[in-house]
Amino acid sequence: MAKKCPITQKTSSVGGGYSNRTRATKYNPTGKVRKQTNIHTKKVFVPSLGKTIKVALTTKGLRVLKKKGVEKTLRNAGVVS
Repeated sequence: MAKKCPITQKTSSVGGGYSNRTRATKYNPTGKVRKQTNIHTKKVFVPSLGKTIKVALTTKGLRVLKKKGVEKTLRNAGVVS
């Protein structure tokens, strides 16, 4: 599955795991954690192609797709030519 949303360009990020209790006491790192994006695979119908395609999008990308329309959004993202 794709790790990057073609519409929002969101990818995974590395976050630290420090609690306030750790900061208040001695130095004790908890390690780095990779936070993955919330990606879902969705089948969408593209009218210009006349067929359904599978796209891996974040949840925000799905909202943009619904708001602006499938054709315009996927064309701007470069998924459909």
